[in-house]
Order: sequence, then structure tokens, then C-alpha cells
Amino acid sequence: MSSLAITIDHVRQAAEVIAKHISPAPLVRSYALEKELGLSGDRRVWLKDYGWTPVGSFKLLGALNWIDANVTRIGDRPVAAHSSGNFAAGISFAAMRYKKRLIVVMPDSAPRTKFELTRSFGAEVRTYDIARDHETGERDRLTREIAERENAVQASPYDDPHVIAGNGVGGLEIVEELRRQGRNVSQFLCQVSGGGLMAGHAIAVADGFPAAEIIGVEPSDADDFARSLAANERTRLERPRSICDGLLSYDVGEHNWPILQRLVKAAVAVPDDMTRQAMRWLYEKHGLRTEPSGAITTAALLSGVVKPRGEGDIVVVLSGAQCRRELVSQLDRRRFTEHRLSAADRKPARSSTSRDHGCASPSPRSPKRPIRSVR
Repeated sequence: MSSLAITIDHVRQAAEVIAKHISPAPLVRSYALEKELGLSGDRRVWLKDYGWTPVGSFKLLGALNWIDANVTRIGDRPVAAHSSGNFAAGISFAAMRYKKRLIVVMPDSAPRTKFELTRSFGAEVRTYDIARDHETGERDRLTREIAERENAVQASPYDDPHVIAGNGVGGLEIVEELRRQGRNVSQFLCQVSGGGLMAGHAIAVADGFPAAEIIGVEPSDADDFARSLAANERTRLERPRSICDGLLSYDVGEHNWPILQRLVKAAVAVPDDMTRQAMRWLYEKHGLRTEPSGAITTAALLSGVVKPRGEGDIVVVLSGAQCRRELVSQLDRRRFTEHRLSAADRKPARSSTSRDHGCASPSPRSPKRPIRSVR
């Protein structure tokens, strides 16, 4: 299957595979973001929150579909892959489900939570120096060496038709749920790095809501896709930089590019400071500890980089929740300080509960918060 041949039918086939392993990530209405944006009439904002998956990101969708499609070819051989962290956890989960050995190459600077989660599913992890990778090419070299030495089947974290189709299942869930509610979509915001997430979602969203404006979101210093659209050809960045560690690919994938070029009409870049503010906003308004790569789409709206257009709903992808512990601690300290200041002003007779103050539970996603699951 080539990238040009990927259709909504392939996404629907992938949905049957993925349904055997996991439940859909929730699609949550954000009343707070609707208010913040000043939306009029019956317009709504929806957050597709992949932080609720077993690996805390969307990456297991493509990983599950890839292993299922290649299970015969893999046989008793191991699987080799490289990842900044989220695909590592995703394909580790998939390898566990299919009882396959996995060796994954990760940057030595990846968040500790991503290392721990990846290993928890049984993967073997090798590391490389990401700071010099743009000069040495160590990531790709090490992955190839493992594949050759171990006779492993190599998986791409984003540049593969089966990965694209698997990722598209999340987009299909969005479309089916909103159609069930009789909604229409004017704007769809999604992260772009290697492009596998956006390519899959764009196929589903464009099929379900042909008039929707599909917008790619990147960090300001890792905007290779925006540059590619402007140049009308894939453009490589030699050294992308951002706190969004999941959005630092050098260029969009070869299989993803023709899909993105055809379906994504706009790309915007968001500074890291705005992403930090969006992380705090999501935590304070929704109790979500979202990683920078996941919060950047919300940042695009809150900062005004993307302005609401049209008359339909806005859908925002939160791609992951595997946040560095130091960032989580900063959010916790801020919340604790604000809680104490607020409590000092309350009357003594009033009792306080975590629900009164909107406090999040210790887990990345609060189980007490009502959610709407996509069926």
C-alpha cells in the first residue's frame, strides 16, 4: 500500500484491528475554551484527548495497526524502531499484545516517564545523543545496525502507510461521534512533526467534513512543515528546537507529504512560551497534565495564532500526556499556591473539597472528571 493509495476504507479496516485492543480516546467538550474564544451561537470546541490511552498518547494506534499488518513477516524476528518517546511506548505496548520482542532507540534526553513506560511493556531500550544527531546521524545508524545485527524488522514511527491508517482511526472516531450528535466542523487543529498523526486524521476529517479547514500546528523553531507548504516541497530542518520533544523530526515523512500537501491548507507556528501557558491553562481549567506537544494546538487558539472562522465546531487534538516530571511539579506548585491563597479568603464555615477548587487527581487524567467517550 502506497501513501497515494491510503483511503478512508483503510482507516476503517484499521479501526477493526484497534478495537480488539483498546477503547477510543475521549472527545471532550471544552466549555472553558468556548468562553475564552468568545464563540457565538451554538458553536462548540472539542478536545480529542489521547492522554487517556494506555501509553498516554496517540502513538499506539499506528503501532498496533503496523504490527498487525506485519505480524506474518515478523514471525519470530524482533522489531526495531526509533522514537523520541511516545512511539516507543506505543509500539512497546503493541509488541506486548502480539508477543513480539522489541528493541527501540530513544534520545538520552527523553523524559524519564517515557523511558519507564516503554520498558514497562517489555521493550529493550538503546539511547543516542540527540544534541549531536544532526551531525552524526546516530539515531538512524544505530537503528539500522540493530536491524541488521538482530535480523529485526524495522518500523517507522510515522512514515508508513499502515501507521498512517492506524493513526487515522482517531480521526474516524471524531467524525463518527460528531455526526452522531448532528454537529458540523469548521476547523480542525492537529500537531505536525513527521506527519503520521495529521495525515491519518486528515484523511478521516476531510472525508467526514469536506468543508473543514485542516490546520497543522508546529513549534516556531521546528516548523519544517510550514516551510514545506510554502516551498511546495519537503523541507528539512537541520536542528529543530522546542520544549515539544515529540515534534522535533527533521522533516515530514515521504509517505505523509502527498497526503498533507493535498488535505492540509494551512500551517502555523507557536512559540514555546505560548505552549507553556496553554499547559497551565489546560491544567487549571480541565485538570489535564498535557505534555508540551499535546498542548501546542490549544496554544494556537489561546494565543490568537489561529482565529475561529466559520460557523461550525472546532476540534483540537491533544496528542499526548507524557509530561516531564519537572513540568508537572511546576504545575502542581502553582496549583497548590493558588489553592492556599484562595482558601485564605474563604469564610471559615465553608468546607472545601477537591471538586470545589478544581484540583486534579495525582494521575495525569482525573477519573472524577466526566468525559464523553467516542463510541
